[in-house]
Amino acid sequence: MNQLTASNAPIYLKAKQLTRRWGGLIAVNNVDIELVLGQIHAVIGTNGAGKSTLINLISGEIPLSSGSVELLGQDVTSLSQPARAKMGLGKSYQRNTIFLELTVMENCRLSAQSRLQKPWQFWQNAQNCSFSNEYAKHILDKTGLSHVMERPAGLLSHGQKRQLEVAMCLATDPKVLLLDEPLAGMGADETDRMLNFLTDLRKDHAMMLVEHDMDAVFKVADVITVMVNGSVIAKGSPSEVRQDPQVQSAYLGEHS
Repeated sequence: MNQLTASNAPIYLKAKQLTRRWGGLIAVNNVDIELVLGQIHAVIGTNGAGKSTLINLISGEIPLSSGSVELLGQDVTSLSQPARAKMGLGKSYQRNTIFLELTVMENCRLSAQSRLQKPWQFWQNAQNCSFSNEYAKHILDKTGLSHVMERPAGLLSHGQKRQLEVAMCLATDPKVLLLDEPLAGMGADETDRMLNFLTDLRKDHAMMLVEHDMDAVFKVADVITVMVNGSVIAKGSPSEVRQDPQVQSAYLGEHS
């Protein structure tokens, strides 16, 4: 468990009363989330609980019906997803969004280039950008992918592809990480490697983890929010959530 607490660590992201309606359907209903430096905040719930919608509201992919999002002390509620990304909000997706025909290095370099765009230097070959290349190499080394940097991304294992997705997210230099089911489809060994990776990332980031693997969630999360039908039914430490009778009844089952 991380030693930082909400009282002595900065809040990097604060979402208040997030709500999303589609006609008469309320997908997310007045949800509050705070992401703190040095902590992994997991969001769990059954299919249709509103987890992915919540993460998309925070990232700016889906507009809010009501509520607000504050990133690094600034109100970003009206800002687009690219604008939020430039301010330090990074997101990985449920499905791989890597370029399978490009090498691991090329995928990561393209993400790094987004940090330092130079439209006025349109005549310069982007592949020769020393900053992007060096930063991409740094991220691949940090994420343990440097040994496959010249391999086409399509030839990676499933776990390595998920790891590359997170590496590409990191290459944009985010302060806040939104991770949407990064463990999906992984075997036990790949899951352990990813959990160790996320634990290492925690000290420099505020992180939100949406995940179905309950064993993994209870192993790495500092704070857990439980959602049912778009609403929060519990929030607290893993031990508090595990012992909550409402959570046991609605979701955990065998974890009760």
